[in-house]
Amino acid sequence: MEPENGMLLKSLVEEIGLQVVYKSTDYDRVVISSQVINRPGLQLTGFYDHFTANRLQIIGIIEDAYLHEFPEEVRQQKFYDLMESGIPALIIAHDVETMPECVVAAQKYDVTLLKSGKDTSEIIVTMMTRLNNALAPKIMRHGVFVEVYGEGLLIIGESGMGKSETALELIKRGHRLISDDAVNIKKINSSTLMGTAPDLIRNYIELRGIGVVDVRHIFGNGSVKMGEKIDLVVRLETWKQDATYDRLGNNTQYIDILGVKLPYLTVPVTPGRNLAVILEVAAMNNRQKRMGYDSARDFSERLDQYFDALEEG
Repeated sequence: MEPENGMLLKSLVEEIGLQVVYKSTDYDRVVISSQVINRPGLQLTGFYDHFTANRLQIIGIIEDAYLHEFPEEVRQQKFYDLMESGIPALIIAHDVETMPECVVAAQKYDVTLLKSGKDTSEIIVTMMTRLNNALAPKIMRHGVFVEVYGEGLLIIGESGMGKSETALELIKRGHRLISDDAVNIKKINSSTLMGTAPDLIRNYIELRGIGVVDVRHIFGNGSVKMGEKIDLVVRLETWKQDATYDRLGNNTQYIDILGVKLPYLTVPVTPGRNLAVILEVAAMNNRQKRMGYDSARDFSERLDQYFDALEEG
């Protein structure tokens, strides 16, 4: 099982297909906690100010050529200094020959030494992509997550509001379930959240009075999806007589999740309201807003023009 705050070095090595030249005694327990990969050019010159030791280090053709400019004892000391700093592992890229001094230093300071035939930039991009995904900030939220017309709708609200029933009606109308009851939310970048289902409940939905049903088996493979970007958060709540609900949609509300602001709607629930149709319209309207057309703004402008014409007349 992967740790909460990082990724096991062993898992990364297996996924990327790196060759293990020397395996440290704690190889199975080493955790990578930074998605940044460092090329230790300055460190090989002896400059260690502001050096972040928890990053993976990679040596390519340039670093290899630089090190070969020095006699053996100087190279040995440079590798000693690098390994002694506490790095999690050192990767030799581009299939350059592993220097004996590097192996000696890895053994002395018990640091895993890895090798790859791929070029340096390719390894860095591959590892950073995998680490960015593994180390992304994440939380779990109670709710139902569905894809409607390509929009990721996170439906939240108190228990008994009909979230699962609404999701089921959306599935019947051709949309897809991602998760029911609990949603894993991961921050992919500064403006994007990805929602997925916990492994245990993936493809299942709970319906009061019926129990837990397997959506994929009942409605087919096209009725479920592994994950989706969260585009809109919809809160279902019991209609309140004294509450003021947005009737024009001029003022877009937002909710903050993991530092990302997402459009947020409150939909009052009353007997007879077709929530599935309402959410379909909400999804299409949200997509139009992202594409530059805002129907509420357009309607307001038409009203302004109408009243301006009345005043002039």
